[in-house]
Amino acid sequence: MIKHIVFFKFKSLPEKEGNMYKIKVELEKLSTIITELKEIHVGININSTEYWDLCLEAIVEDMAALNAYATHPAHQTIVKKMIAPIKEDRACIDYIL
Repeated sequence: MIKHIVFFKFKSLPEKEGNMYKIKVELEKLSTIITELKEIHVGININSTEYWDLCLEAIVEDMAALNAYATHPAHQTIVKKMIAPIKEDRACIDYIL
């Protein structure tokens, strides 16, 4: 099993908080759409003194499943339409459980 963790920093826009909640809801729906996705958890940082705004944790079987998740049209729609326009920074790590 592989855990995929991604941190996002978003642009400081008036609708930032609302956008993050919408992204969280849409990303968490992916577990019912993408069969390779075993689990997904999305958290919004409540500590304003920290750099990152949102964290995604996903669990998949292997790197092929991670690629299937990453390239799935439902995931790509969220990335392109919701995340990319407001993303300031991103960090990622994938490790074996």
